[in-house]
Amino acid sequence: MIATFPHAVPVQGFTGGLLIGLAAAIMLLGLGRIAGVSGLAARATGITDAGAPRDVAIAFVLGLPLGALVIALVTGGIETRFPPTVWPLIIGGLLVGFGTRLGSGCTSGHGVCGLSRLSRRSMVATAMFMGSGFVTVGLLRAGGIL
Repeated sequence: MIATFPHAVPVQGFTGGLLIGLAAAIMLLGLGRIAGVSGLAARATGITDAGAPRDVAIAFVLGLPLGALVIALVTGGIETRFPPTVWPLIIGGLLVGFGTRLGSGCTSGHGVCGLSRLSRRSMVATAMFMGSGFVTVGLLRAGGIL
């Protein structure tokens, strides 16, 4: 069965993709740095001294939720859904953090910036996290959770 997307918003998705690409290009061309969110977050919080200048990292990381807030205010809101307890979010966040360290980068670093630079390591990493996502969704659907 082919999934349908009755609530798809392709124009907004396309616009968001363009903005992500623009931000990645500005970081790479302007600073010579990859716009990987995990690396920028580590730099912004002082976990590492490597990467973009700290003030740039802080501005980038703060811009993520502030950008969402601006869009919510302009468009009248963003639909969000959370699990009934906080534990799936905590466990998922820890797993993502572990995977980010294991894979030497996050989805934005590998999937957006690495693929655009034709990095073999990023191609493998992106194939792995996309494949893992496909398998996870398949298992959750088979189990009636999705």
